[in-house]
Amino acid sequence: MEQLNIVVIGGVAAGASFAARARRLNEAARITVIERGPDVSFANCGLPYHIGGEIADRGALAVQSAASLKALLNLEVRVGTEAVAIDRAGKRVELRDLASGRHEWLPYDKLMLAPGASPLRPPLPGIDDPRIFTLRNLQDMDRIVAATSAGKRAVVIGAGFIGLEMAEQLRHKGLAVELVELQPQVLPPLDAPMAALIDSELRRHGIGLHLGEGIARFEPAAGSLRCHLASGRALDADIVILAIGVRPDSELARAAGLDLGPRGHIVVDGFQRSSDPDIYAAGDAVETADRVGGGRTAVPMGGPANRQGRVAADHIFLADKARPYPGSLGTGILRVFETVAGLTGWSEKRLVAAGRPYQTVTVNDSHHAGYYPGARPMTLKILWEPDSGRLLGAQVSGFEGIDKRLDVLATAITAGMTVEDLCHLELAYAPPFGAAKDIVNLAGFAACNRRDGLVSHTTDLPDDPRVQVVDVRGAALAEAYPVPVPSVNIPFPTLRANLDRLDRDRPVVTVCAFGKMSYFAARVLAQHGFAVQSFSGGLKANVDPRTPGKLPSP
Repeated sequence: MEQLNIVVIGGVAAGASFAARARRLNEAARITVIERGPDVSFANCGLPYHIGGEIADRGALAVQSAASLKALLNLEVRVGTEAVAIDRAGKRVELRDLASGRHEWLPYDKLMLAPGASPLRPPLPGIDDPRIFTLRNLQDMDRIVAATSAGKRAVVIGAGFIGLEMAEQLRHKGLAVELVELQPQVLPPLDAPMAALIDSELRRHGIGLHLGEGIARFEPAAGSLRCHLASGRALDADIVILAIGVRPDSELARAAGLDLGPRGHIVVDGFQRSSDPDIYAAGDAVETADRVGGGRTAVPMGGPANRQGRVAADHIFLADKARPYPGSLGTGILRVFETVAGLTGWSEKRLVAAGRPYQTVTVNDSHHAGYYPGARPMTLKILWEPDSGRLLGAQVSGFEGIDKRLDVLATAITAGMTVEDLCHLELAYAPPFGAAKDIVNLAGFAACNRRDGLVSHTTDLPDDPRVQVVDVRGAALAEAYPVPVPSVNIPFPTLRANLDRLDRDRPVVTVCAFGKMSYFAARVLAQHGFAVQSFSGGLKANVDPRTPGKLPSP
């Protein structure tokens, strides 16, 4: 066994995964893990859930300690120690003991950089008020827990994954919560219609939403902290959570002269090597290949970080047997109270911004057989390349079974599957678990119908007197929940008998609640000579519940 001297800067996901894999591959190597904080390995994705009380035992989040890693893996772990410089020519790292201030140099044969990412904290007036928190580690979590024990009002700034998790958990604790988001929707990584269910659920639980709002400054006010929004509005809080994103903690790499990407991420190859072949990097601080669109991407998530750490260790100790990291999809999922939403691959707005051609359909169905008790609705959107049919992305929202469909679609994208392949995926079926035609199959069917020219889809409800909008829902439903633009109601079972009510010289858009009946109606009308489009996904998936009559953009 080669007695390499391995130094790992940063624990948690990527660093700990790398060190553990390296030890299992080489018992003789000297492996030293350097961690700036007091905890070398903890479940940072679980931090919000301890704050809200769902994870009652704080100790459950401390996955490993320095002592346990020494006992289990014979790792030398040095907590409370900061790496301050890398001498690449001398192959050594300068360390500073945070308690004593003492400096020393530690030699390495191979160096792993896994410093992670730091929460963004913009230089706004009042930003240093002690009532403003970010969440990165157990100590941040403890401070927030202490603050919430006395506080009654919270403002969460940022409605991404962390912001929404924190808003939910603070509401669980009984705090009044206001949520501020610069984008015009919650959960900005999703296309707006797919985030509408999460929006409604937040409002249902009494969380105030301030969308399309920036934060301008903070100031003390009568025992509370006043948050001034860019619009001029002000919100008072006892505690503020900043969750507006993260930046790679890559200053050490920058100072060492390693290549960085345009947003400051460490550039690595497929085996996680930096521009210095003896220095590897993994986790939130790196950019890797984009598995969908090519090019480069950065995905600050625990799953990619763990796998990247393993790849780097394999490359050091397995040589020609090592397999490169193939890139990231950016698969993510979120629960907000009773609702769930997630995505994998590219969204529609990302494809639009990149100028890439795509097609998309949105379908609705139940998470298991509709006749079996407890069936809950879900909405699924897929996107694909027009020429090849190759899947580019997917988004799912609903209540139950969201993770199952998202995992299937992430696997399909990874495998390079097409929408035609979705039609014939043989998925687990019994009435309590799914349907004979799963919603993933239905999405494939709908996509193939479009590719075969059987239907033309639209995601716009035209407010144009030249266009005939035909609502094919039942009369009672159409009256109770009218289409937000001028329309005529012809229930689908009566459509063939009422074709004379429509002008064959004017275009038609068919509309229903979930998209299925509007497709059936479009097929009937097309075969009777009408120029017709079906409203994709139906009113349930596309009409903004906050502003009836207005549709959210992708």
